Amino acid sequence: MSSLINFVEDEFVTKKTYPTFSSGDTITVYYEIKEGNKTRVQFFKGVVLQRRGSSSTETFTIRKMSGSIGVERIFPVNSPLIQKIELNKKGKVRRARIFYFRNLTGKKAKIQEKRN
Repeated sequence: MSSLINFVEDEFVTKKTYPTFSSGDTITVYYEIKEGNKTRVQFFKGVVLQRRGSSSTETFTIRKMSGSIGVERIFPVNSPLIQKIELNKKGKVRRARIFYFRNLTGKKAKIQEKRN
């Protein structure tokens, strides 16, 4: 059964190519918003908290600060509404899911940048 599901996902699910990113990275996601009969592109820039799932069901969570309020958004990787993803900077973290980042404020909420 699982081989049949994998075959259908490989054949019929359209996969877009994005830069490789993981938790701790700062990215900008450009996505379409439909308002009535108009569409426009909006961006969401923040830190990736996690990536979960696999193949067609993969999602990632981004967190940004809007004023003093934290805003999180979950995006499916294969969403047709995502126009592009830009990798702004690579972060140096030691975990796959950085939920501790929610409790940090001020200078502690900075993620060290990874050197090449």
